[in-house]
Amino acid sequence: MSELEALARVTVSLPEGLLRELDKRFVDQGYASRSELVRDMIREKLVEERWASGEEEVFGVLTISYDHHQRGLTEKITDTQHHTYINVLCTTHVHLDHRHCLETIIVRGKPNEIEQLATRIGGLRGVRFAKLTRASMVEL
Repeated sequence: MSELEALARVTVSLPEGLLRELDKRFVDQGYASRSELVRDMIREKLVEERWASGEEEVFGVLTISYDHHQRGLTEKITDTQHHTYINVLCTTHVHLDHRHCLETIIVRGKPNEIEQLATRIGGLRGVRFAKLTRASMVEL
């Protein structure tokens, strides 16, 4: 949050059980205040809504781990990225051991196109793990 951005104070009434759960998350996740936790929860909901609407350009990070000894897999992963209508912004490749690699693929595009790419890559033989982290611009 910028120094110039004005803060508005709001009061929220919560059942005691819900407040205890909020405070537990506040402590467990290391937030400096309840307000920081609530702001992050609101931002997370806004990102979910942008992805659900399907209208706006969004961002994502596809994390995959795979067996690079699987015949033709690295070429299939690369070909899949080249044959989509989304913008692959960056990839990072790390060797975990002699046989296994970890990659992150940062993408920008329409939600359904990004999800299709994640499904296609995640479904390739030899991909051991695939997870898409959804993100978007949250400007308020």
